[in-house]
Amino acid sequence: MNLLSFLYRTLPGRLLLKPLVSRRISDLAGAFLDTRASRFLIPLFIRRCRLDLSDYEDRSYTSFNDFFCRRVRPGKRPVDPGPSHLIAPCDGWFSWYSIHQDLVLPIKQSRFRISHLLGSRKLASCYDGGICLVFRLCVDHYHRYCFVDSGPPIGSRFIPGKLHTVRPIALENVPVYTENCREITLIRTDSFGPVIQVEIGAMLVGRICNHKITGLVKRGEEKGYFQYGGSTVLVLLKKDAAELLPEFLPEDGSEHPVRQGQRIGTRKQRIRLR
Repeated sequence: MNLLSFLYRTLPGRLLLKPLVSRRISDLAGAFLDTRASRFLIPLFIRRCRLDLSDYEDRSYTSFNDFFCRRVRPGKRPVDPGPSHLIAPCDGWFSWYSIHQDLVLPIKQSRFRISHLLGSRKLASCYDGGICLVFRLCVDHYHRYCFVDSGPPIGSRFIPGKLHTVRPIALENVPVYTENCREITLIRTDSFGPVIQVEIGAMLVGRICNHKITGLVKRGEEKGYFQYGGSTVLVLLKKDAAELLPEFLPEDGSEHPVRQGQRIGTRKQRIRLR
């Protein structure tokens, strides 16, 4: 039995899990990983995850967290140029699910309600019949993310919560997406109508660091980054806003590797902006 199985599938493990997913433990771990003393972890992390650093800037790092949210070299994450194309907001494992009467029903995972995710039944009702795009980031992924389309932001909201891992074993046992801390941004996009983009923190230090929004956002523009921990980005689209490329069909819970800026779909029809 591995550690995650012990934590999520046994009574002693669940007792130990409670403090591990708390904000206090996360804050303590994050404070250490922000210090120069944490730099010794960088080469260990590179070897353990077998990281290929050829895509990333070649510079010295002041802390482990500074390394973890490292930037790619210019041109290494090109944004698909088609303005009607739906792009991946980040590197990660991509899957998608239909939204029916407030419910998302991931295959082999726990169901969750969009109203619980957003903290609003009224807002959730606007996405009935739409789709929920899930981008799961592991610790070896690029941990910066961008806006999926251009347009005026309508508002943002941070919901504090726990910090479970986002690995499938946790999703099978806990409604992770509606329990973990998350930041919700609603954008009236040019191509897909009102889109909701959600960043979700994860175990230990899934710290969400979003940039301040001062005006119109731009497709492919950096929205923010996660500090240490596997994390998730969700994108909610209204009914008939977009259709996914054939390689991502059918809806069977399969995860596909994607990169930030990669085309994953196309605008289906012009959505009324409201």
